[in-house]
Amino acid sequence: MAEIIQERIEDRLPELEQLERIGLFSHAEIKAIIKKASDLEYKIQRRTLFKEDFINYVQYEINLLELIQRRRTRIGYSFKKDEIENSIVHRVQGVFQRASAKWKDDVQLWLSYVVFCKKWATKTQLSKVFSAMLAIHSNKPDRLSSESARQLFLRALRFHPQCAKLYKEYFRMELMHAEKLRKEKEEFEKASMDVEHPDYSEEILKGELARIIYKNSVSIIKGAEFHVSLLSIAQLFDFAKDLQKEIYDDLQTLHTDDPLTWDYVARRELEIESQTGEEQPTTKQAKAVEVGRKEERCCAVYEEAVKTLPTEAMWKCYITFCLERFTKKSSSGFLRGKRLERTMTSFRKAHELKLLSECQYKQLVCLPLWISWAEWSEGAKSQEDTEAVFKKALLAVIGADSVTLKNKYLDWAYRSGGYRKARAVFKSLQESRPFSVEFFRKMIQFEKEQESCNMANIREYYERALREFGSTDSDLWMDYMKEELNHPLGRPENCGQIYWRAMKMLQGESAEAFVAKHAMHQTGHL
Repeated sequence: MAEIIQERIEDRLPELEQLERIGLFSHAEIKAIIKKASDLEYKIQRRTLFKEDFINYVQYEINLLELIQRRRTRIGYSFKKDEIENSIVHRVQGVFQRASAKWKDDVQLWLSYVVFCKKWATKTQLSKVFSAMLAIHSNKPDRLSSESARQLFLRALRFHPQCAKLYKEYFRMELMHAEKLRKEKEEFEKASMDVEHPDYSEEILKGELARIIYKNSVSIIKGAEFHVSLLSIAQLFDFAKDLQKEIYDDLQTLHTDDPLTWDYVARRELEIESQTGEEQPTTKQAKAVEVGRKEERCCAVYEEAVKTLPTEAMWKCYITFCLERFTKKSSSGFLRGKRLERTMTSFRKAHELKLLSECQYKQLVCLPLWISWAEWSEGAKSQEDTEAVFKKALLAVIGADSVTLKNKYLDWAYRSGGYRKARAVFKSLQESRPFSVEFFRKMIQFEKEQESCNMANIREYYERALREFGSTDSDLWMDYMKEELNHPLGRPENCGQIYWRAMKMLQGESAEAFVAKHAMHQTGHL
């Protein structure tokens, strides 16, 4: 123990030296502080601990802080606070933490801790104290009498009247207390005991005390977020249906202009069960249809919301919901298709209204989303609708990601409309850089699969490919020469000219690779 005390005293020396150096305390006063601190440390480090020793320690340090403050004012010296006062504050907090951990149920000790932090610590540190206190007391009404718990909250709110967390936990505590009383009353009734007690009044059992806290708190702490948090707490208690309805109705009345209100009301449709008397879905398909209906109801609310509140924030809520449902796994093709269509439609509408946030613009150019939409559309929609999807996608997805999209578009065109459609798509995209070599090779292959293969078209595709990749892709040059040599309508005499063009365009290792491949071909190895 002596080593611990010595270490603690040594930790204090830098701040004490600063006090003496800047002239706030004399050398004799510093020696007296060290002696007193040693005595106090001994008492809170011994095996048998007493609450009074901790309180005395804290009081001494607070007195020291106040004395430092008065002397600073007298001589007009405000420097070195971080090294002196903050060090003492952190030490006192450590002592409070030890004491409150050992004597958890001492409300007065907690409140003393709060008072100290309110005066000497930061708001963040004060909030941490409240959180620690509430973690111990707020959700355990059986640990304290209901009156003691109320006094704890009321006194805490005097020190921190704008603390939303305090109001929420106070509200929760009263609901838990009402639930506990309801269970007690139920047990008495089961035992055929008629107990008259003011706490068993109908108002208290229905949560009237919690309702009063709700009304008071929303008059002080504004905003839909806090309102929704209280409703979420109330929904944990089945007996509080009337209170839940009141809070829900107030939310819609007081916060119509807040996107969070509409977001909450819309999402609530997912939780509403089928009407009593309706046959509950049993098969996977029926369940998917029921989920689809709920999601349609959600979206109907969102559609009304974006008309009533046409803001970027409101559209963000709507699109976020659509994306969440789209990414939710489902074995139902019907449900996946609906979710995808809804997602892309909401993106498009927000974009057209110029109400898409920067973050969601980045989501809009997410390649897998567009590919999924195109694939779904191919199976569920008309050819015109699917082509419209590809065209919209190419406007949204730019840069390197667009390369994959162009290849997908070309493949779809060949599958759905044959060579003529593929060639039309190719021509529409031929100046829409960037490309991949694969894009041109696909067209070459499509041409070669035709009964009346046109060598002029093959040359066109090679020439366009070489315009993009002729300086780096030696294989393109070699394959072009092979086509002229092997195709029935080819012109072998063109190979010499292609060879010299390749030598002029290819660079570095690509040129060396081409020469090597050409030499092997000449000797019959290729």
